[in-house]
Amino acid sequence: MKKTLKVVFDGQVFQPEEPVDLTPNTCYVTIIKKIEQKPKKIPNRALRRIRERAMDLGISDLARQHDHYLYGTDKQ
Repeated sequence: MKKTLKVVFDGQVFQPEEPVDLTPNTCYVTIIKKIEQKPKKIPNRALRRIRERAMDLGISDLARQHDHYLYGTDKQ
């Protein structure tokens, strides 16, 4: 019988990631192989919504003259 199980080692014991159908109190041979896991990419919905709503206003100095365009102050 050959079976592949994914387990997590917590520092003392191996914990299976899903239920196991093995006979209790029975000896088994275990082969250990580390699985390289890529970090999960968290979807950034907020940035995607901002990017979708972004538009070119045709103002080349918006960052420098922010207060002028937002509050009507004199240009600097």
